[in-house]
Amino acid sequence: MPEVEKILETRELNVNMGPQHPATHGVLRLVLDIDGERIVNVKPVVGYLHRGVEKLGENRTYFSALPLSDRLDYISTMNNNVGYCVAVEKLLGIEAPERAKFIRTMVAEMNRISNHIIALATHILDIGATTPFLYSFREREWLLDLFEMLCGARLTVSYPRIGGVRNDVSQEFLDSLYKFTEEFPSRINEYETLITENRVWKKRTVGIGVISAEEAINWGLTGPTLRGSGVNYDVRKHAPYDAYDKVDFKVPLGKNGDCYDRYLCRIEELKQSNRIIKQCIEKLPKGPIMADVPKYVLPPKDNVLKDMEHLIHQFVLITKGPTAPEGEVYVSTEVPKGELGFYFVSDGTGRPYRMRVRSPSFIHVSVLPRLCAGHMVADVIANIGTIDIVLGECDR
Repeated sequence: MPEVEKILETRELNVNMGPQHPATHGVLRLVLDIDGERIVNVKPVVGYLHRGVEKLGENRTYFSALPLSDRLDYISTMNNNVGYCVAVEKLLGIEAPERAKFIRTMVAEMNRISNHIIALATHILDIGATTPFLYSFREREWLLDLFEMLCGARLTVSYPRIGGVRNDVSQEFLDSLYKFTEEFPSRINEYETLITENRVWKKRTVGIGVISAEEAINWGLTGPTLRGSGVNYDVRKHAPYDAYDKVDFKVPLGKNGDCYDRYLCRIEELKQSNRIIKQCIEKLPKGPIMADVPKYVLPPKDNVLKDMEHLIHQFVLITKGPTAPEGEVYVSTEVPKGELGFYFVSDGTGRPYRMRVRSPSFIHVSVLPRLCAGHMVADVIANIGTIDIVLGECDR
């Protein structure tokens, strides 16, 4: 009998990755179209963690809405608080004292280091390496202990205030933080020894998730995800706030726009943040930590506890809120993941008529189809890690 020619046909499969998949943070669903092991298309499905932060903010005073910003990106709470306070201060037309600006810059960079440690450690862990995760969390624990020493909280801090900061820094805190800045460079060298030239790490990241500078701009990417493609844009340099115009630091840039370059950018940002912290300690001026604007700023806690007039003043500001002038304002700050923007519309009352948040994670999730197309299924995990998303601010 003549040999029957077999015709083999293949078809694309539609597969769900998440929301239960560990590498999708438990609340991100990706619908994959795959041809064998090759990605044809990725459709991100978000909203599993939606908590209505923006609408909650519209039903609270400007003071009482501040802790909501902690719950956006709960890995970068100091940076979120600073972004919120800078935006409200611009709306109210007030300015924090110099000492408060330096303190806010200092704690924001501490939080940037803490965030990047988690970003790098979990990215590497997702890909399969355990040791760097364990090494790097020593330093994160050190920073969390310093946050606890500063304000009593480790994660959701609510330390910055509209008009300044909640309490002054102690000499003990500054000494401990300076010791950290002295030792941290050697710890970064340990991370790099384990990772940077590791052939498995490079195999999983070099040439993966490549995006050009032009495309990255068109997609609205910011932070290390944008700078990994060689785009020199950092809000701290282009629109300085707090004390960023008084400290010296470089903006790390990549060349190839792949996962590996974005990793190198974050490693270099660890070094630059360490430089900024050290400068803030050395240049920290004396003076008040809250603006002297009683109409908008909470009175000192010591006075509230012993003086009825100050107690009533605080009660009125907390319950009714400082009355903001009518108008609208948008202010962006550079958080570890990119550009965080707060947009307020004021109707002249103590509550924002509209509050909107431009969160970098929400923008960055949208680029996953572009990063993953043509790669293998395993590379989806590398691409999720390289954009450093937190779904709390993505879903808001």
